[in-house]
Amino acid sequence: MSNVFVSYNNIVSALGFTSQTVVQNIQNEKSGLERIHDTSVLPDPFYSALIDSEILEKEFQKLQPKLAFTRLEKMMLTSLNLVISESKIDINERVGLIISTTKGNIDALDSGNPFPAERSYLHALGNTIRDFFNFKNDAIIVSNACVSGILAVAIAKRYISQNIYDHVFVVGGDVISQFILSGFNSFQALSDEPCKPYDANRTGINIGEVAAAVLVTKDVNYLASESVEILGESSCNDANHISGPSRTGEGLYRSIESALKQAKVKPSEIDYISAHGTATPFNDEMEAIAFNRSGLEHVPLNSLKGYLGHTLGASGLLETIVGMHSLHNNTLYASKGFETLGVSLPLNIIKSTKKNKSLHRFLKTASGFGGCNTAVIFKKLSN
Repeated sequence: MSNVFVSYNNIVSALGFTSQTVVQNIQNEKSGLERIHDTSVLPDPFYSALIDSEILEKEFQKLQPKLAFTRLEKMMLTSLNLVISESKIDINERVGLIISTTKGNIDALDSGNPFPAERSYLHALGNTIRDFFNFKNDAIIVSNACVSGILAVAIAKRYISQNIYDHVFVVGGDVISQFILSGFNSFQALSDEPCKPYDANRTGINIGEVAAAVLVTKDVNYLASESVEILGESSCNDANHISGPSRTGEGLYRSIESALKQAKVKPSEIDYISAHGTATPFNDEMEAIAFNRSGLEHVPLNSLKGYLGHTLGASGLLETIVGMHSLHNNTLYASKGFETLGVSLPLNIIKSTKKNKSLHRFLKTASGFGGCNTAVIFKKLSN
């Protein structure tokens, strides 16, 4: 079985339009979250990280588009274009395309939207991305709640390991819409202040928007300096509840245990955990239980939601990219918003950015509605 790597990458977000810019802002502990009071969306103020529309349009026009595209399509195409350009890979029949998203072009259903309602279908989004870059194979859509982004990376690895593709481009994204905000608001899950994952005073999530893209490959000739090897991955569903996480952390625990076994790695060999950390009472508690059950309570851990909010189908991909740069820079980034532990079991939350750490492996986890959970272990290629 060939080794599989995550290589060239890009992030389009409120903190910048390149991975390096976003990571630098995170290193400086700068947040893209802002207070928004738009009564046409929600009656009460909320915090979110929104991509600047003017900058997005300027960057997207560099691609010289010939047709009209939705906001999400512009985000995804802009992000993926940079990864394809940097990799210099010839897109042929041995190159796959995976798209991760929870809602796709959901705003196409809004009244007054210039696009037909059919544009909201996920296959339509896939066809649009495929045709723009002339991929030879149909896009594979991964839409499995909030594990979609990291699960897409795991699925790309499986396609390559099974010799179906030599390279797979993965792009993920979701946009802020009234539909999404009202949905989370109906759960009373939205916070009216910047989110505080794992903190005793956390009051809920902030929703953000991001597009992120990576190249997953088995070819060592297409590796960026921050590339990582995928050592092990697993995804388990505990079917606990349509929206509530398991009280025992069963699905996440089993995902972690399976990923460790596949990677042939002990818990003590994990240097860092990039956790899901939504800042809701039940999710953070569930993660604490799962990490303790796996013997990972002493491993440095952060949630990046305090920088860009919960970016739904892009979150796992975004956080994987930041984790790659964390290993490459030998830097642990602060879990922004955290002050006092607010879960029942111990966790080693990173309170401030720490440089000059010797980092080799990190674990990325995610959990989502319907009981889905995913864990992937990555290894740095060189010191």
